[in-house]
Amino acid sequence: MWATVASVRVSSRGGGAVCTGCSSVGGMRPLSAAAPLPGLRPGSRASNAGGAERAGRCPGPRASNARARQVARGVRPPRIEYVELRALSRLAAPAVAALLALTTGCTGETVQGRPGASGLRDPYFPRAGNGGYQVDHYALDLDYDPADGQLHGTAVITARAEQALSSFNLDFSGLDVEGVTVQGEGARYNRTGTELTVRPAEDLEKGEVFRTRVDYSGKPKALADPDGAKEGWVTTKDGAVAVGEPVGSMTWFPGNHHPSDKAAYDITLTVPRGYEAVSNGELRSRTGDADGRTVFAWHSPEPMASYLATAAVGPYKVTTGRTASGIGLYSAVAPGEEAATTGPLARLPEMVDWSAGRFGPYPFATAGAIVVPAGTLTYALETQGRPVYSGAPEDEELVVHELAHQWFGDSVSPKSWKDIWLNEGFATYAEWLWAEDHGGPTAQQHFEAFLAGDTDVDKDAGVDWDAFPPASPPGPEEITAAPVYYRGAMVLHRIRQEVGDEKFFALVRGWAADHRHGNASTAEFTAYAEKRTGQDLKKVWDVWLYGKARPK
Repeated sequence: MWATVASVRVSSRGGGAVCTGCSSVGGMRPLSAAAPLPGLRPGSRASNAGGAERAGRCPGPRASNARARQVARGVRPPRIEYVELRALSRLAAPAVAALLALTTGCTGETVQGRPGASGLRDPYFPRAGNGGYQVDHYALDLDYDPADGQLHGTAVITARAEQALSSFNLDFSGLDVEGVTVQGEGARYNRTGTELTVRPAEDLEKGEVFRTRVDYSGKPKALADPDGAKEGWVTTKDGAVAVGEPVGSMTWFPGNHHPSDKAAYDITLTVPRGYEAVSNGELRSRTGDADGRTVFAWHSPEPMASYLATAAVGPYKVTTGRTASGIGLYSAVAPGEEAATTGPLARLPEMVDWSAGRFGPYPFATAGAIVVPAGTLTYALETQGRPVYSGAPEDEELVVHELAHQWFGDSVSPKSWKDIWLNEGFATYAEWLWAEDHGGPTAQQHFEAFLAGDTDVDKDAGVDWDAFPPASPPGPEEITAAPVYYRGAMVLHRIRQEVGDEKFFALVRGWAADHRHGNASTAEFTAYAEKRTGQDLKKVWDVWLYGKARPK
C-alpha cells in the first residue's frame, strides 16, 4: 500500500556447518549467495512450516529445558551500553551479517515456539505492528550526515515474549540490514516488503525478556500517507526531520510500529559540528567525539507510541526555560522561522499551565516545540513532548491543539487507528476551551457555528464535518478527515450538554489520569463516560459518535 516492496536478499558464502546437537558435519545445508533460502520462493516470505524457518534445524533431542538455557545464558537488564553500540565497525558489519546468516540456527533441539504474527490486523493498517511480544525499551544509536544523506543506525530492542516464539517480525522499510542478534547470539533474518522476520538461534520462552540488536544503514526515504501527505524521514535543505503518523517511523528504525505497543526510548544522535539534533524527552548529554562531531543523548522514560518518536537535525536555534509551574521547556527553531519566538509559540509556557488546569498534571518531564522550515510538511504533528511545526505557527489554536495531544493521544494513546477520534476530538475541543477562557467564542458558540455552517464564528465551520461518524472513518485515507476532528469535538460537547460542566470536566480529568501512559479504545471511553458521570449517554453515542445521518 504505502511502502516499497523489496525482494528477499540472502547474504551467504555457502559451505557446511558442524551441528553440536547431533555431532554431524553439514547439519545446515549450504546456501548459495544467489539462491533464496531453502523452501522459500523468490520474493516470498519465509514460512514457519518449513524451508527458511526450519533450515539448519536438527532433529536431535533437547539438551536441556528452556528455563535452564535461559538461566545459563542470562538475561541482561534493559540498560543502554553506548560503548557496545559503537563497538562494531560500520565497514565490518556487512561481513559479520553474512557470517551470522550462515552459521546460526543449528541447536540440536526441536522447535517448540511458533512465529509471532506479522501484523496486528488493525482495521486501517492491518500489517502495522507485530504479534507475540511487547517492547519495553528502544535504544537507538543514530549517525546522520546531511551532506550525503546517509544514516547509520543500531537499534537495541528490549521486549517480552507473550508466547513461545520461534520467530518474530519487526516493521522496517528501505534501509539495509547489516546484522541481527537476539540475546547476544547471531540470528537469521529475511525481508519481504516492510517486514523484517527474525529467527533467533534458540526459541524464546513465553514471558522471557529478550534483546534484539539490528545494525543498519542507507539513505532513509519518506513514505506517502494514504491521504497523500509525507511521513517518515523527511529531508530539508540543511537537515532532516522524522515524523511517524501513522507508520513512518519504520523508515528510520525497526520496531513494533503500532500505537498499542508503547515503550521507553533512549535516542542518541551523532551529527556534524554546527548542527543540532533534537528528539523526545530530556537531553541527558551533549558531547563531542574524536572526529569532531557532536553527540546528543535523549532520554524518554515515559511510554511512547513509535509514531510519536522524532529526530530533527539541522542548524536550529535552541531555547530553554520553564513554565511558572516548573515544567522544563526545550524548543528548536530553524533559520528563517524566527517569528516562532514572538508569535503564538511565545505563549507556550502559559498554555502548558492552562492545559494542566483543564486536563490534569502535564504527563511528561519536558515540553517544547520543533519548528522546521516552512513547506517541509503540510501539517503539524504532536511528537511526544515536543510537537513538530512546519514553519512558525500562525495561530494560538494550532499550538493549543498539539499541546492538548500530550494528554490525549500521547499519554492516552489509541488502541487502534479506529480510535483516533479520541486524539483529535479532544485536541479540537481544547481549542474551543482556550478560546472560551481567553475572550473568544465559547464552546457552545463553536458547536452552533458548525451546525449552522457559520464561518464568521469558526473559519472551519463550512467543512464536511458530518460526512461520516467519527468512530468509523470509511478508510485509512479518512482517519485525519474533518469528522474525526470537528464532529469528534461535537461529541464531547454533547456530553457536556447532557451532564453539565462539573461532571464533564471531572470526566475529562479522570479520563486523562486513569489512562495515563496507556492505551484506550472508543468502547472503553463510552463505558467510562457513563460510569464517571452516572448518566445514560446512549443517544449521544447512537446519533453523534456512530450515527451515519447528519446530527441535528
